[in-house]
Amino acid sequence: MTTRLGRGQCGAHVTLLFTVDDGANNPEEQGSVGAGLCLEDGAEAIAKGEEGVPSLVVSFLGDEYESMMYDDVLEVLCSEVPEVGELAWELSIRMGLPASQGFGMSASGAIAAAMAFQRALGIPHEECLRRSFLVAHIVERRNSSGLGDTTALAAGGVERRLVAGSPFTGSMLDNGPGESEGWTLNTPVLLSWKADTGIHTSQYIDNPRWRDRISRAGKEQMDKLGVGVWDQHRWSELIESSHSFVDASRLSTDASRSTLLSIVNRAITAANLSEVVSPLLCMLGESVVIVPRDAGSGGNFFDLLSEELKNEGLSILRSRVGSVT
Repeated sequence: MTTRLGRGQCGAHVTLLFTVDDGANNPEEQGSVGAGLCLEDGAEAIAKGEEGVPSLVVSFLGDEYESMMYDDVLEVLCSEVPEVGELAWELSIRMGLPASQGFGMSASGAIAAAMAFQRALGIPHEECLRRSFLVAHIVERRNSSGLGDTTALAAGGVERRLVAGSPFTGSMLDNGPGESEGWTLNTPVLLSWKADTGIHTSQYIDNPRWRDRISRAGKEQMDKLGVGVWDQHRWSELIESSHSFVDASRLSTDASRSTLLSIVNRAITAANLSEVVSPLLCMLGESVVIVPRDAGSGGNFFDLLSEELKNEGLSILRSRVGSVT
């Protein structure tokens, strides 16, 4: 009996500001414009396929997560690559960050899984990569678990999304309708969150009042960030726009997020780093990404800040802005 093995890996993504563009009937045309950070840490998937009754068994290394999404990934992928549906699959997932905390882990996991299935079948790298982004985007929209994470991850680095939609589409997996671009200095970042799971993204993007408020705030900032060359010289502007977005959208007024920001700011003050770092809310979780005000910083000061955050009872993870895809 022939055993087919494949591996997929994808970093996480932090949305800093965004719009909700879900009006199109075609999920490939839905998504968001906005900006955020693609991270080195994320999800890893190992797929093992064998002859037998078509099936999927999902297991997680470490904490348990919801597995239903991976059935959706396999179903959507079967419509693109029918032979995927002819095998009995075992899928092992390792998550580097918690779900429902604003780290784009549903997109990261879906992309990694779609890669693993296809690589087990020997599908060429570029075709596999593009189709994985398309499949993950469709699954994200089906489950209202994300809008622009896959399009952001298709760019990599410090990204801006200029046109909503899947980054790849069609039988030839051509570009579009989604459009994004990124740059990177592999800037160190510090992620911090509460232990409890955050609110599911759908509770915001499926709510007409929140959609309107978020989209107006996101469009105002993207009218500024969406023009001109996108490079390291826009870093301080991105930080400023992120703060303006959460204020205008009123996402920062949520009691849980407000409390979290207060705790993080207290830790930053205690570490004497108020002029060195800036805490940015991750959309749409109950978490923050703490970034250096200088994108080229080495981030050595995160050692002291990590201790202060731990003392406040928060979970932390040190990561970096990932490479451009």
